[in-house]
Amino acid sequence: MHLFHDWYVAVLVNGDEQEVDRLRWTGEGGVKGAVERLDRVAQGRLTAEAAQLLERFPEAVVEPVGEGNLPELSEEGLAFLDQAAIRMAERGVADAAGDLDRRLEHLHRAMEEVRQASNVRLSRLVEWLGLFLPDLDLDRDRQGIARALGEADDLGGLARHLGLQPPAHMPARSEWRSLRDHGAAAVDVQGRLDRLEAALRTLAEEHLPSLSMLIGPMLAARLSVGAGGRHRLAKLPSSTVQILGAEKAFFAHLKTGSPPPKHGFLFAHPWVMRSPQWVRGKVARTLAGRCSIAARLDAYEGTPLTAKDVAEVEAKVLAIRAAHPRPPTRPGRR
Repeated sequence: MHLFHDWYVAVLVNGDEQEVDRLRWTGEGGVKGAVERLDRVAQGRLTAEAAQLLERFPEAVVEPVGEGNLPELSEEGLAFLDQAAIRMAERGVADAAGDLDRRLEHLHRAMEEVRQASNVRLSRLVEWLGLFLPDLDLDRDRQGIARALGEADDLGGLARHLGLQPPAHMPARSEWRSLRDHGAAAVDVQGRLDRLEAALRTLAEEHLPSLSMLIGPMLAARLSVGAGGRHRLAKLPSSTVQILGAEKAFFAHLKTGSPPPKHGFLFAHPWVMRSPQWVRGKVARTLAGRCSIAARLDAYEGTPLTAKDVAEVEAKVLAIRAAHPRPPTRPGRR
């Protein structure tokens, strides 16, 4: 005996391939009922009709869902299936909104894109403005320059506001309007970037509380996105966490034998960045180990790290620096 079934029907067939019994869904529950039945078979569970036939014929072999010569769906069943598919798709979209890993990734990618646009706009702006104001410090507070430009009535007033020499050449009115509009647009883009960063910090602190406490929410988000999500980050060994973001250098090391990278994204942390070159690898290794622990605490909802825990890690970093005040002596040198 073989039991063939799907979400809408169950058919019992004997060894001679003759149909012994058949039970069909009556349409009870409407679209909601169809959704529940589709969910049930997707989970590998039997529908009520299949379970009833199996109870009556316990020796029957249950075949995989959808196999066998099953009867076709009725028009009413097809209509239920169409509506149920739409309902399940809508539910899937709603469930995706609860995936904090994906939301964190979108926020991070959007922030990086807007940051790049902001940097390009500001670079263009200060170089353009520098043609008229040659004593303008192009490495000065670029946001302040853009903000002052957007609020200025003319180039001479802007020069006085910035404490610069009056321009030797004045732009035409149309060029001045374009220049000022570019400054206002740069300020607007920076405002968007600030809002994205604030949203990213809030979401990272919610989704990655321990990692955010240890290395800050921005770097925590970058590590999580680089690893492909919180749970995947928690499963990575600390040696991999240490070089996340340095994949190109790592593969170049494997291919050409060049020195392996000592850090990736973690270089952005002050403990690594501000350490002497000869101890950065040791500091990055220590920090990566603590990041792995923090990621596991976040992924498996352990007790979050505290400021005291972070202070202990900082003490270890300071001890590493103190133990290696000078670069190691190379072989053959005194």
